[in-house]
Amino acid sequence: MPEWTKASPSPVRIAFLIFDQFSNLCLANCLEPLRAANTQTSTHAFDWQIFTPDGAPVLSSSGMQVLPHAPLDALARCDYLFVTASYDHLRHDTPRNRRALRRASRLAGVTVGLDAGPWLMASAGLLDGRRATVHWDLLDGFTEHFLEVAAEKARVVRDGTLMTCAGAMSALDLTLDLIRDHVGVAARLDVEALFIHRDPPIGADRDQKAVRDPLVSRALGLMRENIERPLALESLARQLSCQSRTLDRRFRSRLGAPPGTVYRHLRLASARKLLEGTNLGVAEIALRCGYESPAALTRAMRREYGATPTALRRAG
Repeated sequence: MPEWTKASPSPVRIAFLIFDQFSNLCLANCLEPLRAANTQTSTHAFDWQIFTPDGAPVLSSSGMQVLPHAPLDALARCDYLFVTASYDHLRHDTPRNRRALRRASRLAGVTVGLDAGPWLMASAGLLDGRRATVHWDLLDGFTEHFLEVAAEKARVVRDGTLMTCAGAMSALDLTLDLIRDHVGVAARLDVEALFIHRDPPIGADRDQKAVRDPLVSRALGLMRENIERPLALESLARQLSCQSRTLDRRFRSRLGAPPGTVYRHLRLASARKLLEGTNLGVAEIALRCGYESPAALTRAMRREYGATPTALRRAG
């Protein structure tokens, strides 16, 4: 069963190994959600460093230069190693890099291949006898070249301590799931909402990815559409053509929290965005998020975030 909120005693340590001509979008779709998760939870849940094979700067496929923290041979033990390669991946498929990848993978709890990264992992023998995917443009060649790998046309594949994903948008899905696994469903929903800021409220398609339950995803959509005038849970259940106890059971099963807890969290997350991103007064924000007074909003925010609206605004 998923957990609504989780706390880790120490940061999740992630190493990003990037090769020249990597996809900046792929890397950003991992880094930015991790940064947002730290911000949204007001914790240091994730810690990361960037490595290159020799410690030299590399260029993304769009020409952006990235200066790494260290060369790969300086890697210490970590929870995740993300192998990030895109264009010119064959140029990086050298005996030296294969040896380095095998050593680095032994230091990581989980090794993750992004985009063309799985090709380099397979060439190093890391995917022998495993299920894996790769960028779909490379899939036919990958299947023919690595007969010992069970290649699949999938967005993300996990086989034991190895994960592979097909590209930039798949990397975002993978990272959102990682956030859910380590800090809970609430943080995942907050980060997901942050990345479509200024768009319409999250609807069934995006929430479906988060919770994989049509009833819960429709309920989340209705909650987000009714922040200013919150629906009673009985009314919410009627609109979804189900009983209140059914909704409660599905929320607890899929999200690890009852509907009331989730709805309150969504309203307070909306209030926090307004505090950090606008100059609206606390009284106006309280009304926009379904609270009858600034005092009621303040009490709720103290319980949820351990800080007053003024303190959250100052910190943001």
